[in-house]
Amino acid sequence: MKQRNGFTLVELIIVIVFASLLLIFFFLQKADFDAMDRDDHRKTAINAMYYALEEGFYAKNGYYPETISEENLKVMDPALFTDPFGINLGVEGSSYSYEAANCEDGKCKEYTLRADLEKEDTFVRRNRS
Repeated sequence: MKQRNGFTLVELIIVIVFASLLLIFFFLQKADFDAMDRDDHRKTAINAMYYALEEGFYAKNGYYPETISEENLKVMDPALFTDPFGINLGVEGSSYSYEAANCEDGKCKEYTLRADLEKEDTFVRRNRS
């Protein structure tokens, strides 16, 4: 009887199916980790806006602006106004929103900052005073 070297077709199919399942699991987990990373970026940006508004703008002016941008929050890194998908704050479809309230002549007493997250509920920061 002749002895054969190598793998049978069934063994190769089992290995390919197993490797495919591992790859599918890896890419699903990678997508989750990427979404969590984007969520962390959004939270960091909202917190930076919050502290720039409170410690920078409000401390200096005694009110909050009607809109925020890199012009009136110069203490903040301008890149943080852009969400992980490249959409700027105030543009439709952005993950970020700033809503001023109790405004008179462009001077507001309240605001709400929001970030729409992928893996958690909306992240919200409101004015201190």
